[in-house]
Amino acid sequence: MSTTAPETKRPVPGAPTQTATATATAPSATGTGTGSGTGALALVAALLGFTVITIDVSAVNIALPGIRASLHGGMTGLQWVVDAYTLMFAGLMLSAGALADRAGARRAYVLGVGLFTLASLACGLAPGIGALVAARVVQGGAAAIVMPASLALIRQAYDDARHRARAIALWTVGGSVAMAAGPVLGGVLTQSVGWRAVFFLNLPVGAAILALLVRVAPSPRRTAPLDIAGQVTAVLALAGLAFAVIEGGHAGWTSTPVLVSAAVAVLAASAFHVSEKRHRAPMVPLPMLRERTVAVSLAVGFAINVAFYGLVFLLGLYLQQARGMSATAAGLVFVPLAAIITGTNLISPRMAERFGRRPVIVIGQLVLALAMFVLLPVGVDTPLWLLIVLLVPTGFGGAFAVPAVTAMLMDSVPGPRAGTASGLLNAVRQTGGALAVALFGALLAGSGPASADGFSVAGMRVSLIVAGTLLCVTAVVAAVALPRKGR
Repeated sequence: MSTTAPETKRPVPGAPTQTATATATAPSATGTGTGSGTGALALVAALLGFTVITIDVSAVNIALPGIRASLHGGMTGLQWVVDAYTLMFAGLMLSAGALADRAGARRAYVLGVGLFTLASLACGLAPGIGALVAARVVQGGAAAIVMPASLALIRQAYDDARHRARAIALWTVGGSVAMAAGPVLGGVLTQSVGWRAVFFLNLPVGAAILALLVRVAPSPRRTAPLDIAGQVTAVLALAGLAFAVIEGGHAGWTSTPVLVSAAVAVLAASAFHVSEKRHRAPMVPLPMLRERTVAVSLAVGFAINVAFYGLVFLLGLYLQQARGMSATAAGLVFVPLAAIITGTNLISPRMAERFGRRPVIVIGQLVLALAMFVLLPVGVDTPLWLLIVLLVPTGFGGAFAVPAVTAMLMDSVPGPRAGTASGLLNAVRQTGGALAVALFGALLAGSGPASADGFSVAGMRVSLIVAGTLLCVTAVVAAVALPRKGR
């Protein structure tokens, strides 16, 4: 496998805003990439892209009531507004990571950001629920290109492992804060301007990212055949599984559509394995999955997203349906969570450097598991201040573990496979989030009495137990299987 050496990059003036400059300069000032100024510029572009595509995952959840009132869609249509984005995001992430390697990180990033911006415009102009779902499919596919390309851009800009870990931590801040702050933004925009503003906000951000990328030198490229069969079977497997889980909670787990969807998922997954085993340039090299560090990192990433994405989904419904809060008020509940995530993401790399990544990963998972269990007593009459206090370990746990998991995975693969590895990690994480929404939604529909708006507190508690138990299992696996001395 051969790669083209990175070109020497010219120093470029700092980032466009004071906040972005401060964020990017920390690693680049001591970084050893292809040029500290250009490294900072690439980091800012990557950070903005990761932030905006992650906001779309959480902000739209809060905007759903406004979408329903405007477009008169039923509950099934609203579910697909969320799932069309997330499933395409996860399903296309695998080949999108390989695209970042083949086309070069910068070229793939330009394609993804441009397509995401146009799809956001289509979402904001959608005349009906069907058009919105179709635009969300395209938007999710574009986001799948942006995610691994942004991380590969950082991987190529910072050669030193320690400086790269710090840059990755800052990149993670964007996604983590966006996930927590997305409901706030979605609530404020929906109530003050309208739900379409949630999508129109992506337009100026996309334009800014493309302007930054003009001043970033081309990335190395690696030529290899496209794995069409692997991509098709991966999407079919994920879509079949998600459909079976979603419909299982409504139509019954033994209904014909659910059984057919489950069979499609199993057959597609089997075909995917065969395809990847036989393809001379698979988008997911199976030997990579047999590497212990890679396998454990993927399992940890999956469990963290099940818990965090699932909890955001549950809380969005709980606050608006069970407690009757407005979209803005519900979104503001996430503000302390966003602040905790930001601070924790910044200290996590320092703790990993001092104590090693393995204890940071294990502690983060156990704290997040604790967060799931301490929320079990929450009910309709729980004081709001107490709920916010109980969310503190949620913000700390996931944000403490994710930077270390990401850095450990990226250091365990060679540079030319950075796009593939990052695409695989984020595909697994997004799959965890998508399945959490599907499973927890099914549990809400089928677990005990519901409120007047259809929310089941009993279903929420079962969901929290599932998430907490999964985190405990992966924490034990990480403690046993991850390297003891990796920094």
